[in-house]
Amino acid sequence: MADQDNGAAPQNGEGATAPQMRMHILTQFVRDLSFENVLAQRGTGGEVQPDVQVQVNLDAKKRSVEHQYEVGCKLNITSRNKDNSEVLFVMEMEYVGVFHIEGVPDDQLHPYLLIECPRQMFPFMRRIVSDVTRDGGFPPLNLENIDFVQLYRQEIARRQQAAQTQPADA
Repeated sequence: MADQDNGAAPQNGEGATAPQMRMHILTQFVRDLSFENVLAQRGTGGEVQPDVQVQVNLDAKKRSVEHQYEVGCKLNITSRNKDNSEVLFVMEMEYVGVFHIEGVPDDQLHPYLLIECPRQMFPFMRRIVSDVTRDGGFPPLNLENIDFVQLYRQEIARRQQAAQTQPADA
């Protein structure tokens, strides 16, 4: 006989219904995009060995509508020639997602917004970076996966260190 789901949520040991987490991506969009092909402007020819550096900045804020949050991811990408460190191209993009999130405990909401939400947006950001670099005259840049958990931990550690180094009377 097959098991049937009666739709009841799992219960904790006290008989209360456990909160069910729900997340919906309402929209995603490019807020700002800039691509500068420095190599073409300079007119340099010959072989280049690109060295690509990617900086990632994340931000999240509550929107005026209940359970809605806006998560922004800023990418600053610079490609330099390994031989002489001349800039080949610079790309800056701010990508934003609007999320409807319910059932996440308050103490877990901040990491959820800055880890899980960017993780959901990343494939779309990767595609845009690939298309823009290709359309800009370079081979498509396929970004490596970004470890948003590690980014979050680094930011928390940086904030704790900054708080410790500030004078107490400031």
